[in-house]
Amino acid sequence: MSRETLIDLLYLFSATTFVLALKGLGSPKRARLGNMVAAFGMIVAVGATFFKYVDGHALHHVGLIALAMVIGFIVAVPTARYVQMTAMPQLVAIFNGVGGGAASLVSITEFVHVKATHPATYVALEVLLGVLIGTVSFSGSAIAFAKLQELMTGRPITYPGQQILNGVFGLGALALIVAILIQGSTALLWILLILAFVLGVAFVLPIGGADVPVLISLLNSFTGLAVAASGFTLGSNLLIVAGTLVGASGILLTRLMSKAMGRSLANVLFSAFGSVVSAGPGAGAEERSVRSGSPEDVAVLLSFASRVVLIPGYGLAVAQAQHVLRELAEVLEGKGVEVFYAIHPVAGRMPGHMNVLLAEANVPYEQLKEMDEANLELQTADVALVVGANDTVNPAAKDDPSSPIYGMPIINADLAENVLFLKRSMRPGFAGIENELLYNPKTTLVFGDAKDTLTKVVAAVKSA
Repeated sequence: MSRETLIDLLYLFSATTFVLALKGLGSPKRARLGNMVAAFGMIVAVGATFFKYVDGHALHHVGLIALAMVIGFIVAVPTARYVQMTAMPQLVAIFNGVGGGAASLVSITEFVHVKATHPATYVALEVLLGVLIGTVSFSGSAIAFAKLQELMTGRPITYPGQQILNGVFGLGALALIVAILIQGSTALLWILLILAFVLGVAFVLPIGGADVPVLISLLNSFTGLAVAASGFTLGSNLLIVAGTLVGASGILLTRLMSKAMGRSLANVLFSAFGSVVSAGPGAGAEERSVRSGSPEDVAVLLSFASRVVLIPGYGLAVAQAQHVLRELAEVLEGKGVEVFYAIHPVAGRMPGHMNVLLAEANVPYEQLKEMDEANLELQTADVALVVGANDTVNPAAKDDPSSPIYGMPIINADLAENVLFLKRSMRPGFAGIENELLYNPKTTLVFGDAKDTLTKVVAAVKSA
């Protein structure tokens, strides 16, 4: 067997592991194994590349490549190891942006080679599309990171004629690609690079913080497409397969997230959702009364229940209360109470965020029920305990056609016999609208930090 045949077989093996990894990531129970399979496949692919001949020559600059890999390892491992679970979405955003930027740099380098060798026009087009898509992904991911990290406002940043200007940027980029194909001008390539960078920033600015996770999924798809374009340019079947898998799965995930929010992708990207708070925490809260309680009141109600549904939201992640919530569930189970968790598809700030958060606290997978399954069982629940969630349990999504979240599938917490709502304050959620569930006669609110409140509840349940 020749060297090239062996390397191609190793690449085929790696591509197969990527497909299997995606299959594994479809289930929280198999997600860790899926990640390990993908990592092993990538190690095999990188190792095989060091022995690959290109145009009859061995790999050049092996020392510099190894140095870059060591630097990347030193930066990436501690970052991924010690990042807080609440910061995972912005970590995904910045890593995705780095991938898009790398694909763009590869395309720029290849443009010089393309220009010198005068290949077919379609090869130059692949290179230029890699520059455009990769740079948009890079700059857009950087702004998404800044929004999630609260380095800038999470509110949509809008101005008159914004969408028209973005359209002009997009058409301008396409016109530059055509001009470069005709003239082969390196100067125009740099203009394209700058315009693509500006387009990425302008594309993300009008998107509100609550919609940024959808945007990250879309930008992840863009990065995959840029990598696939680089694969065509470099003649690498593995990059083509890997990039196409990322691009396709990113688009699919974006669509599923939009569906889970009850909105179209166009609405997410272009509506500047969240720019106006339709019902602030002031007026409505002053005019209407709510029923509030203490952690001890919560403990009594939970202790005498036969079935309890725990509904976590992003507030749980912010308070880092997942371990205390799991402890509460164990204490209740010790008293003979049946407990399960209801998980909304967009709870948290990225798909699967809540599943991973609870898995970190060693919550059994069997207790996690997705929204549709949980809704079927909520009518038989004595208590629904909502911890840090808001929009994902807001009845306005199904009862109020004038609400901006109308049509979004929600967890029907109001079907339970009693609702316990742990919140910091009466402030609205990401959507910026009032939650009618707070004023439901069966709802009891407990104000305060979720972790502190749950700790007091656990102590009270133990002593009950």
